[in-house]
Amino acid sequence: MPVVDLGRMRYDEALAVQRAIQSDMIGGRGEAARNGSPDNSASHRSVGRVLLVEHDPVITITARAGARDHLLASPELLAARGVALCETDRGGDITYHGPGQIVAYPILDLNALNLGLHEHMSLMESAVIETCARFGVAGHRDPAARGVWVRPSNGEGESAKICAMGVRVRHWVSMHGLALNVTPDLGHFGLIVPCGLAGRPITSLAAALGAGCPEIREVKAELARRLVGQVRAAWERAQSARASGPR
Repeated sequence: MPVVDLGRMRYDEALAVQRAIQSDMIGGRGEAARNGSPDNSASHRSVGRVLLVEHDPVITITARAGARDHLLASPELLAARGVALCETDRGGDITYHGPGQIVAYPILDLNALNLGLHEHMSLMESAVIETCARFGVAGHRDPAARGVWVRPSNGEGESAKICAMGVRVRHWVSMHGLALNVTPDLGHFGLIVPCGLAGRPITSLAAALGAGCPEIREVKAELARRLVGQVRAAWERAQSARASGPR
């Protein structure tokens, strides 16, 4: 499955890239069906692609009721901190993106992968948990909140979020995805109530590992490998299910 590193890019520019790829995938699937080949997944490589990007500092707000109430900063403060404000069509609430944070956008044909929305989110969580473990950080799921969380080193207090998630699905092709904190400015999260979860702290690999934090390029390569591995496994399960299904 292709992995495309977009480098550093404004949020709105990356959103336009996502939408174009999603539309191409939906259109291509329809064309394949018209040609008598509805299953266009000859291999896991053809079920989509993963975009990787670091965004310029930006706060994104969804259309969810009350999401805008979780913006704590005034326009003047945002301007002073160099943080843009963008509306988004993903699920979730409000979040921050910026340098030092790896944003991954898996644009996937969930039908070909036989994945529902819950399974797709779990796939991304698994890839992030595996990535964090590779660098010595134990991430975990929270049954009450999507994303990946890290327990305090002393074992006391609330877990902190190290990775936020939010997606949008159109004709069962996904877009948006996850944001893994490596070395971002954690102070920027104080401009919002992250994900609308009041009182829940935010952390990063740098905060957890200190001087032992790997370079972002190393984490990016590991996350890409884990995401591709998770998609490959999902595709193999889907192919096995199709092969053993009704004939």
